[in-house]
Amino acid sequence: MRQIILDTETTGIDPLQGHRLVEIGCVELVDRKHTGRHFHVYINPEREVDPEAVAVHGITDEFLIDKPKFAAVVDDFLAFVTGAELIIHNAPFDVGFLNHELKMYNPALQRIDEICTITDTLAMARKMYPGQKNNLDALCRRLGVDNSGRTLHGALLDSEILADVYLLMTGGQTSLMLAGEGEGEDDAGIIRRVVRKAAIPVLQPTEAEMASHRQFLGKMGVDENAW
Repeated sequence: MRQIILDTETTGIDPLQGHRLVEIGCVELVDRKHTGRHFHVYINPEREVDPEAVAVHGITDEFLIDKPKFAAVVDDFLAFVTGAELIIHNAPFDVGFLNHELKMYNPALQRIDEICTITDTLAMARKMYPGQKNNLDALCRRLGVDNSGRTLHGALLDSEILADVYLLMTGGQTSLMLAGEGEGEDDAGIIRRVVRKAAIPVLQPTEAEMASHRQFLGKMGVDENAW
């Protein structure tokens, strides 16, 4: 099972208003294990980046001026993602921009949702945690994922963080093992090491609780010293 955790950054919020991609970041999982493979590129959008977008991701016009255009990276991108399940937080946003770019480049190309299966982790989170905040930062706090290095949005960093969030949401565990490690062992689908960023609290009983417990044991005829 090949999955690609994907995120993008853009010049603004609506491709129908002429906004374009400026960054694509992808992280590969195979059988729920990190492979170490990723795809990451900055893109010259051939237009200015809105100030509101710069405030979110910090990617400026000056930084992008010498970066490749979408036409120069599209083949490598499609080769990396085709046939995989794309895991995206707020998928309609990223899928909308990717389809817009593909259509501008070549109207005959298939849409990204025609060559990949799309899974939206925001929709998943809203079902799992109704009535709560479900942006990536909120999920990191809820699931104990360390995102302390995330001061601004970035497509590759956000994909790496989302990979941990997705694994915890769907299995309660994340794995430090790379795909291919432990080959020959009967461990398909088993995650062998749990990674917990948040400390597990240890609660001690109060004196009143201990007294109540001893009283209960006495009524049951149990010698507390036997425990």
